Amino acid sequence: MIQDFSAADRVYMARALQLARAGHGHVSPNPMVGAVIVSADGRIIGEGWHRRFGQGHAEVNAVASVAEADRPLLHSATIYVTLEPCSHYGKTPPCAKLLIDCGIGRVVIASGDPNPKVSGRGVAMLREAGIEVAEGLMADEARALNRPFMTAHTLRRPFVTLKWAQSADGFMDHDRTGGAGAARFSTPLSSQLVHWRRACHDAIAVGAGTAIADRPRLDVRHIEGRSPRRILFDRRNLLPDSGFDIHITDGKPLSDVLSRLYSEDGITSLLVEGGPSLLKDFIGSGLWDEAYVEVSPETLGERGRKPAPVIAAVPDGAERIGPNTVWFYSR
Repeated sequence: MIQDFSAADRVYMARALQLARAGHGHVSPNPMVGAVIVSADGRIIGEGWHRRFGQGHAEVNAVASVAEADRPLLHSATIYVTLEPCSHYGKTPPCAKLLIDCGIGRVVIASGDPNPKVSGRGVAMLREAGIEVAEGLMADEARALNRPFMTAHTLRRPFVTLKWAQSADGFMDHDRTGGAGAARFSTPLSSQLVHWRRACHDAIAVGAGTAIADRPRLDVRHIEGRSPRRILFDRRNLLPDSGFDIHITDGKPLSDVLSRLYSEDGITSLLVEGGPSLLKDFIGSGLWDEAYVEVSPETLGERGRKPAPVIAAVPDGAERIGPNTVWFYSR
């Protein structure tokens, strides 16, 4: 059923989406969610967003922000929330129950929640309690904001981001004979952006070759944020005592591995920073959602080793970061 929304409804939902973005990099595997409570006379009396995983959800923080003098207004107020309120007990109690208990008058929801623990149940709980619920306001914007979360719970595998850096002539490394270290194509600024991207993912993956050659730390030491869980793809079990959080040694298809990471390990987003072999596995299988390819103006020529993967698609866009260009792809 198509809902009729006013211009004011759109203004308040836009504000809720703005608040939701403040949780970026801190709430995964939960989604970013914002909430705005508006009294019957059009005054915002409460706001909140999901700040960190394991802490209060957006609705909880919005209700908590309402001044004691404004509490009686909740019965005639509207809460605008960017995602369907949860209906199950997890790290926190159900938000749908909270809204029922505080007697909220109307709930406007941007997008439904694809998580099978919630999907449709939050709305049903609210309506069974006699609360007016309107759905679908700025739904496209809300789904785009939480694309990894939406993808994971719809496809039941992590949202996969590929990332690598290469020379202008298409190599990921140079000849290391004579004790030379790994080629460095990233700039200090682009390295910070890589670490920011790491903080936005639940897990980060490399292959055994990269782990042996580079001993990567795979953390977010260049920014403030949460380091992702480290995954090692090691089909030949070359590193039995790797120290990685998840060590994959079986030869099962990549689709099965990703399904297991989602269902057993709770991983909803995965950043792949491995060498060309692992990256090509993901590209060849079609099991990726976005990619960032950083290209340095440096050429390696005969010193070049490890040809970079090629994505047979037109990039969505590009960004200059100092002398480098980062090409962005999405599926």
